[in-house]
Amino acid sequence: MISGDEEDSEGEVQIGRLNDLAIVKEVDFGLYLDGGEEFGEILLPRRYMPKTFQLGEKLRVFLYCDSEDRLIATTEKPLAMVGEFASLKVVSISSFGAFLDWGLPKDLLLPLNEQTRELKVGWDCVVRVFLDEPTGRIAASAKVDQFLQRIPPRYSQGQEVSLLIVHKTDLGYAAIINDTCLGMLFEHEVFESLKPGMRRPGYIKNIREDGKVDLSLYQLGYQKVSDITDTIMEQLKKAGGFLPLTDKISPDVIYKRFGVSKKVYKKAVGSLYKRRLIVIEDQGIRLAV
Repeated sequence: MISGDEEDSEGEVQIGRLNDLAIVKEVDFGLYLDGGEEFGEILLPRRYMPKTFQLGEKLRVFLYCDSEDRLIATTEKPLAMVGEFASLKVVSISSFGAFLDWGLPKDLLLPLNEQTRELKVGWDCVVRVFLDEPTGRIAASAKVDQFLQRIPPRYSQGQEVSLLIVHKTDLGYAAIINDTCLGMLFEHEVFESLKPGMRRPGYIKNIREDGKVDLSLYQLGYQKVSDITDTIMEQLKKAGGFLPLTDKISPDVIYKRFGVSKKVYKKAVGSLYKRRLIVIEDQGIRLAV
């Protein structure tokens, strides 16, 4: 996914990124933009031209090489730019790699030597988009580990982060944190269906001495407990004062009903019981009289 315009280039012209380039001249087949001393004049094809423009005006464009390896500009934005991670769909397979749909007319190549498994058309693949400096071509790599920091940034426990699910492991799910480093969601703490390529918010649970990061999909501590106690009380009132939820209820049922782990749910029930707002019975929980 495109992370935003805060990383767009200013001044220096960059292939695979958004650039603000001045219009130099108009020709029958488009506009030529000023690519500076390094790139010269860069064509913006007529189909991408704005309805009105002036010479010298700057246009925000994405730069990449077309099917004939000519540098070209477009006002369309790809699903991922150079330096970003994304989950992209395989649209074709060749002898030298797989081609991915990244939202532009020319598909993105995932070379064979950058793949980690056999791919098939229609599959989604988590990749990092990179620029091959010698050729100036943009390509993708499924070997995402090589682009990640080994030492995580200074995250704090409970900090909310953005997660990109990479793959399933014996322990759970490996996820990229804020497009910087790798963390782990443990399977016994996940109560929903996750698939590689999914993006969703998460939380820093723990940073180990070896630098590995444990993650959670749910808020930590009593802030979440406080939130769920109100929900439990509301559901009790709507249900006539009783819910058939015992200590033996499965974590999946708890998550589907309240959107939290069973551990958080039990803390919330304990908090309500201590405040004498509910009574805990063998068959469930009941509003206190």
